[in-house]
Amino acid sequence: MEQRSATIHYTLSVSSISQHVFTVSMTIPALGKDTLTLSLPAWIPGSYMVRDFARNIITLDAISNTGEQFTVSPVDKQSWHIACNGEALTVTYQVYAFDLSVRSAYINDEFAFCNGTSVFLAVTDFQHCPCQVDVILPEQRPDWSLATSMPASTGNSLVANDYDELIDHPIFMGVCTQTDFTVDDVTFTLLFSGSTEYDMPRLRRDLAKVCQHHLDLFGKPAPVQRYLFMTLIADKGYGGLEHRSSTALLYPRFELPLAGEAEEPSDSYTNFISLCSHELFHTWHVKSIKPDVMVSPDLSQEVYTDQLWIYEGFTSFYDDVTLARSGVISPEQYLKIVAQNLTRLYKNAGRFKQSIAESSYYAWTKFYKQDASAINNIVSYYNKGGIVALGLDILLRQQSNNRYNLDDLMRLLWQQYGHNKGTPANVIATLCRDHLHVDVSDYLARVVYGTEDVPLASLLADIGVSHVTQSPVSLQDKGGELLTKSAPCYEFGATTKDADSGLVILSVQEDSAACQAGLQIDDKLIAADGYVLNAKLLQRMLSVERQAPLALSVIRDGRLLNLSMPLIAPQPQSCVLQISDPKKLAAWLNH
Repeated sequence: MEQRSATIHYTLSVSSISQHVFTVSMTIPALGKDTLTLSLPAWIPGSYMVRDFARNIITLDAISNTGEQFTVSPVDKQSWHIACNGEALTVTYQVYAFDLSVRSAYINDEFAFCNGTSVFLAVTDFQHCPCQVDVILPEQRPDWSLATSMPASTGNSLVANDYDELIDHPIFMGVCTQTDFTVDDVTFTLLFSGSTEYDMPRLRRDLAKVCQHHLDLFGKPAPVQRYLFMTLIADKGYGGLEHRSSTALLYPRFELPLAGEAEEPSDSYTNFISLCSHELFHTWHVKSIKPDVMVSPDLSQEVYTDQLWIYEGFTSFYDDVTLARSGVISPEQYLKIVAQNLTRLYKNAGRFKQSIAESSYYAWTKFYKQDASAINNIVSYYNKGGIVALGLDILLRQQSNNRYNLDDLMRLLWQQYGHNKGTPANVIATLCRDHLHVDVSDYLARVVYGTEDVPLASLLADIGVSHVTQSPVSLQDKGGELLTKSAPCYEFGATTKDADSGLVILSVQEDSAACQAGLQIDDKLIAADGYVLNAKLLQRMLSVERQAPLALSVIRDGRLLNLSMPLIAPQPQSCVLQISDPKKLAAWLNH
């Protein structure tokens, strides 16, 4: 048998719903090697953290076609040697699947879900071989069905050209509701796990506008003919992960519009459409255009790049602006979203310590492993990256007399680096200089490779938008709305969650009143001035002028402490964006 044409065959089944176990049978033809090495990825593309998926493998056995047991020897935490004497063999293993996320594998009584990186072992040196997967649905669940973007040969038999394609199509089997719609000859499927009936006509209508925008932006031919929005519904949870012709999403069950409900705007619905917009945009901008080191990444260990601000940041700009451009939300709603993003950024002291290029590079150890100190020490390449993209769009318009904008830059990226050519670190500055005739190197040096804020007040004025910062209205102020009442007299400077009595401290901003008082993460703040606290009472106490510091009673590690919080005026960290020239803003939104 020609080794390059040898097909590696997998059978995937749910062997226990209650114990959350997949069983995988892997038939490997004779490949001419006395010893084969099998391995599972340590991370999944699009989520830059080593997750050690192999830790979920329970048992692993290998036998020949004649039933002879082969010796399986571990090499490291995710690899095994099998002494097969050049013979064909069958490897059978079980995978524990109880991670309700878009990154791994999960089984419950309603559905089973997996990414290939969690369940399909690779044969080292033979990842180029074609793969076939036969999915066996549980006999005890006749109401379960199969859904995936992986091509099918017949029935539940799926095919992939190689291992990279095999692990880039998540697989769903279970109870679900779904609907199709078509935009420019591309068929989109919208799937929700479970039996909750959602407002499918509204979802189809709004998502069709988003899909049309992205297809128009990059032009024909589209990189896919079919695309699957696969949404795992849960009581709680949120997430999205891009794949080459699908996305896996996680969303709270009742944060979506139900069938028969009035079409009222809600932040949760807007967030869902924006999430879909974000992941679909990645079909071009991450799955096809990607950093040079991500073209053929080593999935056994970290792969470093300082370019994630280009990929997640630019996509974070487009996910929301697409909704405004296509009429899913109003310009006012869009500006509120941007203002809230800016408010999160302005409350983040870490933006003055870490650049978004550094944030990209250290995503593996800092951004994806955040602790309570993150707000003071790191910056999000998603959040600030989206603001950098907004500023870059306006700057390109200014410097080119409105000949070019960020859309032109995206099309250049697609034309020159699409289809896995790999972008170098200086790609943005180079394309802008050589093709758009605009020098953005100073801008990038200051806001991408440096820690300066994007000068939005002056930039936004060019598109008819005013930029205002004000003191937070309350402890929960997310930004985006002008003061309708007096701001608190004093700041607090910590985030909290409610406890049975009092408040638990989640994070403390450096140099804030809470910091100077000595509050620490995980403190239980039970009283102020002798009165048992909740968030509302603390807000009231901070809103009344007083002379003496606030006396705090805190439980820390089983000890009762008395602290004194100084009176500090609140910082103007809450952002509000307003339309100052509707015609300019409309012209910007309409390109």
